Amino acid sequence: MHVISRTKLIAFWAKHQDSEVALRYWFSKVSKANWKNINELKKDFPSADYAGENRVVFNIKGNHYRLIVVIYFDGQKIYIRFIGTHTEYDKINVKTI
Repeated sequence: MHVISRTKLIAFWAKHQDSEVALRYWFSKVSKANWKNINELKKDFPSADYAGENRVVFNIKGNHYRLIVVIYFDGQKIYIRFIGTHTEYDKINVKTI
């Protein structure tokens, strides 16, 4: 999978240093993946939730943070749409972000 854009992850872990290890792990695992569908993704990330509209929500660092991506399995691309705390997550609409 091609992740667009890693710089969002770097900017986030610069502010929330306790997220760096978990986000680096997520990026490494996703970058090497070749998932064809949500079922294959969930084998690697069982707690990931499909939210509709090609959006997947990942729990980061034991559910301390949330990461929302738009994923296109056919094109093998993942677009980072949101990374934040639960408080920030509660203020957004997953299906439109």
